[in-house]
Amino acid sequence: MKKLLGILVLGLLWSNITFADSKFKYNPDFKNSLVHFNQWLYDNGHHQYLNLDTATVWKNFYGVDKIYDKFIGTNNLNINGYKGRWTIPFKASPNRDTLIYYLYKYLYSHETGDKNTKQWGRYEIQPSKSPYEFKSDLREDKFVKKQMQKKALLSYLLFEDDKIVIDEITPKDKFGEFVDNSTKLRAMSVGKSLVSYVAGHAICAGYIDSLESKIDDWPLLKNTLYDGQKLIDILNMRAGDHKYVYNSVFWDGNEADVELFGVNMRKMRGKKKSKPKYNYNVVNTNLIFNYILFKSGDNFEKLLNDVFQKKVQIKDSVYFFRTPHKHMSESRSRSLGDANAMFFATRYDYLRISKSIMDDWQNDTCVGKYLKTIYESRVHKTGRPKDEKDSWTNPTGYAGQFHTNYSGMKKRAVMGMDGYGGQHIIIDFDRSRIVVINSMHQNYNWKKIAHSVISKGK
Repeated sequence: MKKLLGILVLGLLWSNITFADSKFKYNPDFKNSLVHFNQWLYDNGHHQYLNLDTATVWKNFYGVDKIYDKFIGTNNLNINGYKGRWTIPFKASPNRDTLIYYLYKYLYSHETGDKNTKQWGRYEIQPSKSPYEFKSDLREDKFVKKQMQKKALLSYLLFEDDKIVIDEITPKDKFGEFVDNSTKLRAMSVGKSLVSYVAGHAICAGYIDSLESKIDDWPLLKNTLYDGQKLIDILNMRAGDHKYVYNSVFWDGNEADVELFGVNMRKMRGKKKSKPKYNYNVVNTNLIFNYILFKSGDNFEKLLNDVFQKKVQIKDSVYFFRTPHKHMSESRSRSLGDANAMFFATRYDYLRISKSIMDDWQNDTCVGKYLKTIYESRVHKTGRPKDEKDSWTNPTGYAGQFHTNYSGMKKRAVMGMDGYGGQHIIIDFDRSRIVVINSMHQNYNWKKIAHSVISKGK
């Protein structure tokens, strides 16, 4: 009876604390997430952001065998939430406290038990036994340094002449308490380009015949509008599915990338392909990734290891999300497509991956030929009006999950990767230059520190 009463009291405390932490009392985004956020702050020693004087720490709560601390208290941060949004809206102007909360959401909430965030599994690739080591010849860029201090940037790397020449990480008084060189940073839609890079390796390893291959041998796609379509059309987001999905949402309002891929394909049964046009969405990317999983079978992890561990020579582990498969065997979940394009890596490993892509192109390897073929097969992007200063609409071409045709560089071989919140990588194959940017929010001057750096060069 005493145990039951204690649990009831704790539940009431938890509920009150959750509401006390949030300005948005009835916002479901905060109801459970702040409890886990506060616990994360406590567990990682960020006690200056917690109201410890009024807090309780429950140790080994009610006889649970595993010994752990439960922090029952509030934080002292001025967090502004965005009702109905899991991410920070593009046009928002979040304060530092809000950015700290979203840093937790983006980088850590998928592994803390946070009920507001799906607790994903992983397809994880371990570090290389001989990681690639960069050479540096650093110079100071005062504008980049100022942007790092004032904006939501986490990391900025510029690579040229086979060396890192600008290397900036978020200052200690910005987000440096939470981010260092070993922090796994979220790719957002940069992961789409990395899936394409894996597809190139799958073709070169013989798992898939070619970019012109028709996907007509995969049971998950039977009687859907994707059945029998060419791989290159899926890569270029020209599947004729614009009536049913856009970005990460289905026509019925449900998210398009949180279930097993086979579950999502049930929605598409009986749907007819429209006249193909560019339609950016996550379904096409996860289709490609899970088709690779289907075709490579038991060698899927080996393929990922060959790409990132042996080829790229990563220094830390990297991982893609894997859709959880409760009450289902691993073989069954794989057969239904549990690979997801969301990707995590350290700041330097993003540069290692980018350099590997550039090396493939310049050395005309099999994968380099794949990259050149998708570049030559690029399509015109449609959608939002063009904005020279916007990382998404400035490039008007789309080449197999990479962005192309940046203003001022349309006659040069340049390909980019773009992810929500300001994740951006541009590779200039002609001039051997790479810029890699990781950020919490795209409030920085993208045109000056990314586009112009590549377009103008030295």
